[in-house]
Amino acid sequence: HLTLRSVFQDISMEDLRNELPERQPRYPYCYKYVHADGRVSYPLCFIFSSPMGCKPEQQMMYAGSKNRLVQSADLTKVFETRNVDDLTEEWLKNQLAFFR
Repeated sequence: HLTLRSVFQDISMEDLRNELPERQPRYPYCYKYVHADGRVSYPLCFIFSSPMGCKPEQQMMYAGSKNRLVQSADLTKVFETRNVDDLTEEWLKNQLAFFR
């Protein structure tokens, strides 16, 4: 069972990073991706944020739920980070480069 905590529209990666709790896991995000040729797509990017310092019980709960959600939703763009400061536009573009 997943609970939707917040919905943000037209939010930058930097603003999203500031909204994430420092010591609790979370799953964000759909992203507006502007390709080099000007095309725009909206890849569903599943990001598992599990910062250092999270309670082990929360990490285990989110990790177990993550696997079930990824499988049931057939998600292909799945990324993880242990440091919310990594969540930048550049970081996400680097992750998405693999799928070009």
